[in-house]
Amino acid sequence: MSSGQQVLIKLRKMIIAGEIEGGSRIAEIPTAELLGVSRQPIRMAFRLLEQEGLLIKNPTRGYTVREISGKLIHDALEVRGVLEGLAAKTLAEQGLTDQQKTTLQACIQETEQLFNEHTEFSDTELERYHHFNVIFHDTIIQGAQNIALLQALAKNNQLPMASAQAITYDQTKALSEYRRLHYAHLQHCSIYDALLHRQAGRAETLMREHSSVVILGETLTNVLSD
Repeated sequence: MSSGQQVLIKLRKMIIAGEIEGGSRIAEIPTAELLGVSRQPIRMAFRLLEQEGLLIKNPTRGYTVREISGKLIHDALEVRGVLEGLAAKTLAEQGLTDQQKTTLQACIQETEQLFNEHTEFSDTELERYHHFNVIFHDTIIQGAQNIALLQALAKNNQLPMASAQAITYDQTKALSEYRRLHYAHLQHCSIYDALLHRQAGRAETLMREHSSVVILGETLTNVLSD
């Protein structure tokens, strides 16, 4: 995994866990010194964390850490579930194109291979999982061909932890985290089956249930239970 991805995951976890306090200012140089990296991956991570809603860009320079509440994350995930569920329902009603079938199958097969070859994930495996997870979700969302839905999801993705991009993974609890991601993979298999057989209601329900599983590691679960 690139140093930028490693820094992104580390900072995301620190913000969610409250190790970097909400409302505090955060700057490149001290953060780079804290993590022992150059300013470039910090700069990249800050921009992505702003897109995820975890950082707020200051009018002058630098960023402020967003204050995160369990309710805010819960609400954002609930909205994401409704929107992605609608996308899955719509795509199931339309029927998958050959290209969509090929793409979704490839995501499932590549991810299945990861679990067959590894009993826990390092940064390298997590990056590959993340890559195929994003493609799987984007294929369904784009496949719905609903501009209003796309715009609503884009807006919701600006809230903390609402995007499919925002995966968390706690290496200190590798087994439970591995099992969580494997469960999410099995959900992908079920969602694909529902789409393939044009079971719109089932596809919608499965997608709504799936919306929060990939990112809900123990750290985030603790935030939601506060």
